[in-house]
Amino acid sequence: MLDTIHSIETPEGVELELRVAGPVVRALAWAIDVGIRGLLYLTLAYFLDPLGDLGLGIFLICLFLIEWFYPVLFEIYYHGATPGKKMMKIKVLHELGTPIDGSASMIRNLLRFIDFLPILYGFGLLTMLFNKNFKRIGDLAAGTVVVYQDEVIKYLALPDAPPLVISQTLTLDEQRAIISFAERAQTFSSERAEELANLVIPILITHKSGESAATLLYQIANGLIGKPKTQEEKG
Repeated sequence: MLDTIHSIETPEGVELELRVAGPVVRALAWAIDVGIRGLLYLTLAYFLDPLGDLGLGIFLICLFLIEWFYPVLFEIYYHGATPGKKMMKIKVLHELGTPIDGSASMIRNLLRFIDFLPILYGFGLLTMLFNKNFKRIGDLAAGTVVVYQDEVIKYLALPDAPPLVISQTLTLDEQRAIISFAERAQTFSSERAEELANLVIPILITHKSGESAATLLYQIANGLIGKPKTQEEKG
């Protein structure tokens, strides 16, 4: 099965999941960057043309520097994303999920000339199709991976319900499901919240349903995150 999730286990035992970017979205990002560089070259040519041979020499030097260091500078100083990658909401990271550094960026971009062969990143595309994380040759050499920039989701506060600690043991996924339901509850209508509660509640050994099921899940969620009790609850 095709799985585009790159899982990383931190030294603390926490498992992180990154969504790997495939060839299509990366090709679109590359095309955008090519267009940006093309406009930059046209602008340089316009201003340097009156200088004759001197202008041509300066243009060729600028062409070399931009072509090779454009992606490197953006990847190092703009969180692993060139303008094209930024627009497509992807970025480059180390395999372990850490921000890319200068040496890794240099390696992956210096090897672009091999990936580009025989034409239009033929070798790079072939390599991407034969490894799970869609790595081109430069990524394999540098130990990098291109992933989606997941937007930070701002959740609302959990519903105000007395915390409840249950004796039943819940798995990590079950706890996540209950807390996620409670976090999103205020974005649902009451009917939708009750409908979802009826799907989640079979995890627990209870006969609750509808509104009472939703309320119970709010209480359990507050208990799972250790919400402090109010003075009235303590009394």
